[in-house]
Amino acid sequence: MAFLEVRDIRKSYGEGDACTEVLKGITTTLDAGAFAVLLGPSGSGKSTFLNLVGGLEHADAGSIVVDGDDITALSPREVGEYRRRQLGFVFQFYNLVPDLTVRENIEVCAHLSDSPLPLEDLLHSLGLWEQRRKFPRQISGGQQQRCAIGRALVKNPRLLLCDEPTGALDYQTSLEILDLMERVNRDFGATIIVVTHNDAIARMATRVLRLHDGLLVEDVANDAPQAVATLEW
Repeated sequence: MAFLEVRDIRKSYGEGDACTEVLKGITTTLDAGAFAVLLGPSGSGKSTFLNLVGGLEHADAGSIVVDGDDITALSPREVGEYRRRQLGFVFQFYNLVPDLTVRENIEVCAHLSDSPLPLEDLLHSLGLWEQRRKFPRQISGGQQQRCAIGRALVKNPRLLLCDEPTGALDYQTSLEILDLMERVNRDFGATIIVVTHNDAIARMATRVLRLHDGLLVEDVANDAPQAVATLEW
């Protein structure tokens, strides 16, 4: 059985004449350990799809099954437990707590898990050991994104959702973050979905999905993922 099964998911916003259907019956599956890239132009439904899988929004119709649990049938309390137990979420703009150090920003999420990753090992893996006592305003954008990834990872999630994680970064820093995510997928075994508008990033994925106008127009396996260091755009 697939780790993630999405069946005929639909989502609309607004009512009456102002109603807009954002997702129009999306169906796909992902195996455990997949590294999927979800492509599409702005307004195609990428972030909405990620929010539905992440339990941040509720689908109008269809089902989303993660590791055997249909999250569309869960109560709000159960959805919160799913997000605590299974999920890590990385946003484009970091959302770090400004008055907490790098270490504290990551550590606060460790308390949400029954089996968190060792904090000191994670700080070393993320290349943040030397910055661990600094505040977000004292480190670079790339280091802030590493901290945000660490905050999502420390819970030891089985599913990592990343919404435009390189969208606010320069080219070289983007490559460093993508290399980190590749290592996270390999070393921690997390299933990863990365939402992006950058087609070049799809070349490193094991699975490529593409949305257009709320429809899934591409869903293919990539049998020869490209090394991050060779990506260009």
